[in-house]
Amino acid sequence: MRRIVAFDRVSAEGYFARPDGGLDWVVPEDELDRAAADNLEGSGTILFGHRTYQMFESFWPHAVDQDPHAAGRHSPQIRAMAEWINAAEKIVWSRTRTAVTWTNSRLLGEFDPARVRALKAGPGKDIMIFGSGSIVSQLTAHGLIDEYQLVVSPLLLGTGRPLVAGVADPVRLELLEAKAFPSGNVRLRYGLAGQGG
Repeated sequence: MRRIVAFDRVSAEGYFARPDGGLDWVVPEDELDRAAADNLEGSGTILFGHRTYQMFESFWPHAVDQDPHAAGRHSPQIRAMAEWINAAEKIVWSRTRTAVTWTNSRLLGEFDPARVRALKAGPGKDIMIFGSGSIVSQLTAHGLIDEYQLVVSPLLLGTGRPLVAGVADPVRLELLEAKAFPSGNVRLRYGLAGQGG
């Protein structure tokens, strides 16, 4: 069974983006980038909502040497992430798009939990999701995310987009790992309570 892992950078109050989708507030962290680059081989597919797909599509195909969170910042880790993202299978849930043209992209239309369950049951590596708050919320509501990896930045945005919204019932999580980094970022890994990690 393939797992779905949600990875997001969030502000201390839990926003994953500014109201306009901006990510310029993210606190850069070389050690965190190295850890992320080292773990890419365990995943082979990325799920997207249409907004996050559009942001990734406009940046990553041309950004082998540029950090999306900090203009002018370059690193071997960001290069490795760009190469992986460009090569990965990309599945886009969108009611408004009629086509996707980025390499290895597939459009599935309206979100359908049964199709997600079929993806999880199929062969392959783990499935990642970055950003895509509306899809993360729907996946959460259906119990389809196996692990939440949150990088909490040492700042308060004051306003922004919540990562999870509109989920009717609380979802109990189990802390798998907590790691602080020199910048003040903290990486938290949570699994669904009772399922281990």
